[in-house]
Amino acid sequence: MTTLTDDSIHPFRVDIPQGDLDDLHERLDRTRWPDELPGVGWAYGVPRDYLRELARYWRHEYDWRAAEARLNEWPQFTTTIDGADVHFAHIRSPEPDATPLLMTHGWPGSIVEFTEVAGPLTDPRAHGGDPRDAFHLVLPSIPGFGFSGPTKETGWEYRRVAAAFAVLMERLGYARYGVQGGDWGAAVSRELGRTRPGRVVGVHLNLLPDSSAKQSDAAEWERLGPAERERAAASAERLRAWTRDRQGYADIQSTRPQTLAYALVDSPVGQLAWIAEKFKEWTDSRDRPEDAVDRDRMLTNVMLYWLTGTAGSSARIYYERAHADYWGTPPEPSTAPTALADFPRDNFIPVRHVAERTNTIVRWTSFDRGGHFPAMEQPDLLVADIRAFFRQLREAGSERDSA
Repeated sequence: MTTLTDDSIHPFRVDIPQGDLDDLHERLDRTRWPDELPGVGWAYGVPRDYLRELARYWRHEYDWRAAEARLNEWPQFTTTIDGADVHFAHIRSPEPDATPLLMTHGWPGSIVEFTEVAGPLTDPRAHGGDPRDAFHLVLPSIPGFGFSGPTKETGWEYRRVAAAFAVLMERLGYARYGVQGGDWGAAVSRELGRTRPGRVVGVHLNLLPDSSAKQSDAAEWERLGPAERERAAASAERLRAWTRDRQGYADIQSTRPQTLAYALVDSPVGQLAWIAEKFKEWTDSRDRPEDAVDRDRMLTNVMLYWLTGTAGSSARIYYERAHADYWGTPPEPSTAPTALADFPRDNFIPVRHVAERTNTIVRWTSFDRGGHFPAMEQPDLLVADIRAFFRQLREAGSERDSA
């Protein structure tokens, strides 16, 4: 690893040259469209008619400058940690006693995911909430993603990311803080809680790694109640379906991310399709991603990959994880108080008795709607659950202090 030599923090402002936007428009105008089988819908990938219309909207109606201005409403910074440039937004609450909270995105996400939750979390008083539930938010871009990319050396798997983010929080002066995330952000957040229980007050996740049931565990299901048995069977089936039909993107990114990068960094429609497909498959949507997420926000998320040319470097986190010495071994136990917000249309169905083997679960909330991107799909539900979890921890701490 690179030795840390500069711990300074620099202000950052998103300011994309007009030439980059002109280049994008020219490339969209020259798209070479593939053929398509009739009547197959989404079964073979993104339908051509849908993507044509989405690309047309991106070219002629989507307003990057408006999105850029909104991003710049957040104070943003960069700093160098372990040889990587780390970009982050740091949104301090007006409430002086707010709890510091590190929120980490995943793939194919970005800090754009947190657009609708940042206000209610940092300033609950202004959003009809209790000011005691306020947070100082730190929203980093994972090294290799967006304005934290590209990385310049190998080895940036999620444990290294977690270590870098621990340094970031120390550098910002936060001795104790909470963490939150889904997708890769869940892996990073859980790792922070596992390795730094003295600093992390609680881990809130909207995806819990390694919490699915497996068909090979069916014998132990007999000890469960009927509802738990049914959930375990459904979890095993969804995991099997994922392995059969949905993990191809991860297999490619775990083995040949560089080869993939040539296509996605050169073709905006290719990059658009690669991401839009996941927003359809992984959300609580019906016919298209926009059933679940705002179209402009999804395109802003795509833009952070396109404008920074980080399709390949963001994919490398899959390769690095798959080639790390810990890959394939059981997860190491975490003693950090952990909450799961369980959204039904996420990629996997978590099972509590599996999760409790290696996690200290103190809160488990199952919702009736929402999917893999709850900060975009169901921001009110996610905000309420984050507030309730950290309130629970505060109240428990107060009871211990008064005992």
